[in-house]
Amino acid sequence: MPAGFSRVAAVDCGTNSIRLLVADVNPATGELLELDRRMTIVRLGQGVDKTGRLAPEALERTFAACREYAEVIREKGAGKVRFVATSASRDASNRDDFVRGVVDILGVEPEVISGEQEAEFSFTGATKELTGGDHLAKPYLVVDIGGGSTEFVVGEEHVRAARSVDVGCVRMTERHLVRDGAVTDPPTEEQVAAMRADIERALDLAEETVPLRQARTLVGLAGSVTTVSAIAQNLPEYDSAAIHHSRVSRDKVREITEWLLRSTHAERAAIPSMHPGRVDVIAAGALVLLSIMERIGAEEVVVSEHDILDGIAWSVA
Repeated sequence: MPAGFSRVAAVDCGTNSIRLLVADVNPATGELLELDRRMTIVRLGQGVDKTGRLAPEALERTFAACREYAEVIREKGAGKVRFVATSASRDASNRDDFVRGVVDILGVEPEVISGEQEAEFSFTGATKELTGGDHLAKPYLVVDIGGGSTEFVVGEEHVRAARSVDVGCVRMTERHLVRDGAVTDPPTEEQVAAMRADIERALDLAEETVPLRQARTLVGLAGSVTTVSAIAQNLPEYDSAAIHHSRVSRDKVREITEWLLRSTHAERAAIPSMHPGRVDVIAAGALVLLSIMERIGAEEVVVSEHDILDGIAWSVA
């Protein structure tokens, strides 16, 4: 390991996916050397919006991923581990079952952080490598569109204001696009209108705290945004290097969103860069992104593959 660096592991457990980053980080120089980054769709938030509980099968999927990650952390020799849990485990009445399982497998207790803390980590992870350059205008608005919630953060080098609202790709899909236990394929105009109205109300809430329209650069994080970028670029497979710091225009986001809302499951699944776990929820996630861009008048979104995971790694260091 280079001098001045420490090896850390960060785990981000969200509503739809759980992710791991093992990296060597140097707080003095601001360098982060990635050793292993992986993501598993576990749908921990399956049914939480309706039942208020984490489903047994969702817990088992999550614990299976944790066992895989524990092996990677041991192999790489990370000295410090931080496990952050987000929206789904904040909402669940049986979250103690989740905590016990994680401690048994990884030896660390998951920190069920607030939406505001989540936003701070996302902002740090997304902007730490942008703040040294002058090519993007400040302040930044970082939006992290998750499964159960979306975080909004405005700031320059540091956070000025942050807010988390309960609008995410899984929550919107389950609330508006599911009929008789299955995702409507494709949704009706009425379903889309109801979902759009829900998103607009959430944006109203966010604007009570965060000056969204003051931002001069929109930075988008998480799977809904990165998948829209992959579709916009017609990538033959998911390519993190091509997606990281790509820019997608508002017109292109609108075109992709409208197509996703008209498409069938089979058509979405046929997109080569589409993760199978996102097929049913990508339309809702894209609509959240489009609604944000239209609200603030953003001409484009800068897409970042560095997000809350990187922010958690910096916090460990």
